[in-house]
Amino acid sequence: MEECSKPPEESQRPAEQTAPYAPVAAMGSPHLSDGSTEQESVTGEEAVIDYLAKKGYHRTEATLRAESSNQEVPKDGELRPQPTGPPRYYEMFLRLRAWTDDALDIYKPEIRRLLWPIFVYSYLDLVKQFYPKEAQRLFQKFAEDFRKEHEYDLRGLEHITLPEHSDQDKVAKIYRDNKYRLALSSAAYVYFMQFLESLPQQGYKLFISIVENNMDLRQTDRGADDRFSFASVIQRGIDGQDMPAEDEGIPGHRPGNAVSSTDPTVGNNLATLKLGKLPMEKDAEEDVRGDLEELDLKCPPVPGQPTLVQTHDLVNIKQEDEDEGPSRSEIPYPPSTARDVAMEVQKIRENRDRLKIETRTGGIGPGLSVVMYTFHNTHDSINCLDFSGDQKLVAAGTSESYIRVWTLDGSALGPAGPNGQKQNSQRLIGHSGPVYTVSFAPATVNPADDNPTEGATADTSPQWLLSSSADASIRLWSLHVWQCIVVYKGHVGPCWSVSWGPFGHYFASAGHDKTARIWLTDKIRQVRILAGHDDDVDVIAWHPNSAYVFTASSDKTVRMWALNNGNPVRMFTGHTSMITALACSKNGKILASADDTGVILLWDLAPGRLLKKMRGHGKGGIWSLSWSAESTVLVSGGADCTVRAWDVAGPAKEASGSSAAGGAAGAKPTDGTTQAGSEAGGPKSATATTAPSNFNLQSGTSSGSAGVGVGGVSGVGVGGIAGGKRRAKDAVVTSDQISAFLTKQSPVYTVKFTNMNLVIAGGAYLPEQAK
Repeated sequence: MEECSKPPEESQRPAEQTAPYAPVAAMGSPHLSDGSTEQESVTGEEAVIDYLAKKGYHRTEATLRAESSNQEVPKDGELRPQPTGPPRYYEMFLRLRAWTDDALDIYKPEIRRLLWPIFVYSYLDLVKQFYPKEAQRLFQKFAEDFRKEHEYDLRGLEHITLPEHSDQDKVAKIYRDNKYRLALSSAAYVYFMQFLESLPQQGYKLFISIVENNMDLRQTDRGADDRFSFASVIQRGIDGQDMPAEDEGIPGHRPGNAVSSTDPTVGNNLATLKLGKLPMEKDAEEDVRGDLEELDLKCPPVPGQPTLVQTHDLVNIKQEDEDEGPSRSEIPYPPSTARDVAMEVQKIRENRDRLKIETRTGGIGPGLSVVMYTFHNTHDSINCLDFSGDQKLVAAGTSESYIRVWTLDGSALGPAGPNGQKQNSQRLIGHSGPVYTVSFAPATVNPADDNPTEGATADTSPQWLLSSSADASIRLWSLHVWQCIVVYKGHVGPCWSVSWGPFGHYFASAGHDKTARIWLTDKIRQVRILAGHDDDVDVIAWHPNSAYVFTASSDKTVRMWALNNGNPVRMFTGHTSMITALACSKNGKILASADDTGVILLWDLAPGRLLKKMRGHGKGGIWSLSWSAESTVLVSGGADCTVRAWDVAGPAKEASGSSAAGGAAGAKPTDGTTQAGSEAGGPKSATATTAPSNFNLQSGTSSGSAGVGVGGVSGVGVGGIAGGKRRAKDAVVTSDQISAFLTKQSPVYTVKFTNMNLVIAGGAYLPEQAK
């Protein structure tokens, strides 16, 4: 009788019998309820995987799953995917930063620009996917790396912890709705792609998603700064690697174009600008020429000096190499008066007799002179200052909603006070909020004041004063009766800035409602509304021929507008923080803009391109800019308690070090002394509790490279001074700086080049803030 062989029990099976496919081969094909077989509903691989999972063969199961999905099996030491955890942005960004730090010097200035957009979009993606703790971890670890350059954006991003926040925050919406544009040279682009390919699969997917969906990464045959070769980039890399290219960032646009669009076919053609002088009226020009001929007969020029008529022809008659200017019909003005003729005659005289600053002055040409007027006992209540065109008056707008006007020489001003005695100041009351800007109407020195033999001429002293306030109004004040004459209303919210046009009659304002407005003094409503900025318009300035207006906004862009139609003609991007000052050169070809990180950018208006970047001021902002008559020197003043002079000509070069007040490279100190200033303000007070209405005003002059005056400033050459080094030890000074003048703990609110090329500056003594 034949024995039936039985299969061994499960426990008696040999240990070697672990091949997963043997039991599957012995399995039948049971029928399901619908008549189909199990193989038809479940693939063989799935059945094998199920079997391995039931029997506990987890390693074999993982290997088979990876092979079936064609996935790369992670090696030991690599970051393994975590399907149920947050994306590994933190670890991947740590790798990216380490890679940029170890990169070759020739690529480092370019590839470091990748860190900021990848950081922003990584943070926003973590917030969007509901990983607030991981997002905060990323932000707290790396935010300080970008604090110096992107302070404004970081302040907005750090409060975003939920997806609803990113939908409401304006900074997040700008980044989410636009692609961040960045240009890399071909070599740097390939270098970055090689880094991405070296990442583990999850890191590659994270970064490539950001690059494809959120960035407009452009490969070029040159570096991000097309004015310099790679050798030049390396030479000035330490100074310039923190600054973005002018076409970097969002919203993307081509440099200079007033149109912002991702469509490459939109806005390619720049509008033609008329940057030349505005011609004089024929009748006025004849009157000016006649007065100049008469003055030439009375006071003949010294040998080697041109006549006033020759100077007039050089200044006001268009030369062959000069740009075309606007016509009188494009910008309507009222007929010229005797005052206009007298002012023009005085400008010609000052142009001929001024201190000439033809080229760089750092120890080579004549040194600059600065007169500093310091306000004491202000209790930090002064918001703004302005000097009149004849350099006889100074006006201060205060946080107490009033304006006070002083005479700089201490003479009596206006009608007598309640006690019957005349004072050297007048108070203008009318605003119901802090006064943010004051602006004197155009004026010139009256020659009859200094030389009675000149005979009677029309009064060229300032007649009007404009002011803007948090009460959303602009007021026009008469300096004869010291009363408000007109209140202009139109802005919705605070009016941050107001400025007279170069010839009077027109003035412009900027406000919280994201608009700038053009006004006529004889109309109570605006004649133009300049709309286009995405945030508050903070600063406004005029072109010398009055055909264009410049606006700077919290959206970190500068726009140029045509006066005759109100259309934008240029847009400049490049600042990474709030823009605090604007000034156009006297020749009308260059615009200077400054921000609250101490950076000054110079723009060539015709092509709409960035000329160069200059750095030297400390943190806190540059509050005022002014150009010399020749447009070769720029002066600036700001919160770091310094007045600095800059050489405009030539490209930016290597950094001169990190001293706060270092001068131009190769500049040597000049011998000079500082005269003691004389009091010119209101009644003095020895106590610190004096009311703001009794501000003390002191003046001092400085010329040369060293010395401190009473209430004045000190000029510093290459070496600087010990106190200045301590005060702004972190500031990097570029070689464009000619000299720096340090004040005695007085932030500089305004600086101004006079027609004679003398620099006057004003500020308030604030020892608490300067510490």
